[in-house]
Amino acid sequence: MGARGRRDARRELAMPVAYTPGLRVTREAVIRQERRLPMQGEVLVQAGDTVGAEAVVARAERPGNLHTIRAAQMLHVEPQELESYFIKQRGESVSRGEILAEARGLWGLFKSEVRSPIAGVVEEVSATSGYVRVREQAELIEVRAHIAGRVAEIIAGEGAVIEARGALVQGIFGVGGERRGRLRVIGQGPEERLRPELIEECEGCVLVAGAGAEGKAIARAAEAGAAGLVVGAVSDATLREYVGYDIGVAITGQEAVPMTLILTEGFGELPMARRTWELLRSLEGELASIDGATQIRAGVMRPEIIVTRAGESGGVAEAEAEQNLVVGARVRVIREPHFGALGKVTELPVELAEIETESRVRVALVELDGGDVVRVPRANLELIRE
Repeated sequence: MGARGRRDARRELAMPVAYTPGLRVTREAVIRQERRLPMQGEVLVQAGDTVGAEAVVARAERPGNLHTIRAAQMLHVEPQELESYFIKQRGESVSRGEILAEARGLWGLFKSEVRSPIAGVVEEVSATSGYVRVREQAELIEVRAHIAGRVAEIIAGEGAVIEARGALVQGIFGVGGERRGRLRVIGQGPEERLRPELIEECEGCVLVAGAGAEGKAIARAAEAGAAGLVVGAVSDATLREYVGYDIGVAITGQEAVPMTLILTEGFGELPMARRTWELLRSLEGELASIDGATQIRAGVMRPEIIVTRAGESGGVAEAEAEQNLVVGARVRVIREPHFGALGKVTELPVELAEIETESRVRVALVELDGGDVVRVPRANLELIRE
């Protein structure tokens, strides 16, 4: 075995081969997705709006790069004379290779010209430096809702928080970014590996297989146009073959892969947990929103498969609290300052109470598992069905 083979073998042995506890696999969850632009822009929705997964919630334009051309030098004229030779005007759009300015010599001979190196907009013609500056077209950046739900909160100039109720499955590891498609289950059970011959027409689908897949099966799914593939596990070598390089320990999700791949259990030879398999199988045909982004270190982030329920996107958390909360119910707090804390409802006051935002809402008294009793808006509680 060569040196590279020994390194690969050691790497295979070092990869985790066991289920990681603490991941959420539930049919009933309050899901909140923060949808934020990377820069200031325009928010296109309002609080309370109901949106589909493909709805654009915010939009911005990123200015293009600026290209400088030594136009006066190229035309052999003085900088202050430059504008008189210009064919295009400031603010005018130009295509790549289009003539911006030209000068002719004696009797029209020996023509000199300046062409645009890019497609863009003429931004400046300087009579001081003799330079012309052309800016590339602005890049349109859009942020979509990703899940069907209700706009719970507006982030001024940046985006919105979308809230919904539905199924949530967190995986161990993933590659590839956000995609959406109908769930389609392949195979007979969580122990069955995905074989290339099982993959038929699946364009735009999110495929769910059992124990895992070899490189040929993954490549076949991608070639068939699948939006995503969810499997129990794959080997490190198979993952490396799919992505084209070794995956580091930073954040994944930006890989240039044609299909998002999510592992629910880990690396190696692991069947998909039966609970996960049964849940995803029961949701076959539903629209799933998936994201392979993973961060292992500080600020842990896990890949997700989300299926929201039609007709339950408006007033999701509040409706749940109003209709189903009872004294003695087990709950989880889903907002700060007690985010993630578990407890039991001890009292449901009838009267409205004022909270920090000065709004008046219905609240619940919750005895946390640590013994503290806190007052929490009912909309900030998630029921735990045991």
